[in-house]
Amino acid sequence: MNHRNYQKELDRLLEQIVKEDQKKTLFLHCCCAPCSSYVLEYLSAYFDILLYFYNPNITEPEEYKKRKAELIRLVEENQYPHSVQLLDGDYDNQLFFEMAEGLEKEPECGRRCFRCYDMRLRKTAEMAVKEGADYFCTTLSISPHKNADKLMEIGETLAEEYGIAYLPSDFKKKNGYKRSIELSREYHLYRQNYCGCVYSKEAAQGREECK
Repeated sequence: MNHRNYQKELDRLLEQIVKEDQKKTLFLHCCCAPCSSYVLEYLSAYFDILLYFYNPNITEPEEYKKRKAELIRLVEENQYPHSVQLLDGDYDNQLFFEMAEGLEKEPECGRRCFRCYDMRLRKTAEMAVKEGADYFCTTLSISPHKNADKLMEIGETLAEEYGIAYLPSDFKKKNGYKRSIELSREYHLYRQNYCGCVYSKEAAQGREECK
């Protein structure tokens, strides 16, 4: 089976948006400021963006507040081509622990992570429809530790369920991850070395990239 090139799919879509010269809104789930930095720089040239910080997987409330504060600062310190509005999702880390029950021993990038993708993207799709957005998506695929194929699979399944288009994406492409590191340095962003949950924190050292 041929592997889909999500970047080429996105390139074609963006070309069409420019050609049609129509205003489009993207409801973008974000996990942190470093991952959002490149994606906002890239996509704000094409969309009005509703940036949705929804991450009940972050175990420690202080860590959650720190990441949210950095995201707010990033948005406030930038002038984007189109509007970028930050929306804060409800924070209830008990939702994550209920979702992860029975999967505590799963390795990183396994079934627990895929359920976490689904949990966050499902809420994103629900809110995107509520806000009347044209597309929804997540910044998660920029990380070399995230499975872009699985994110696309979940996103497109939810797109059918909720009746809203999922933006094809693998933001690691076009040196997206490298650019996010450069922007993190430029804006002196706090850059954590784990996804957010207690299990990812434990596995932060010596983990391998998802394949």
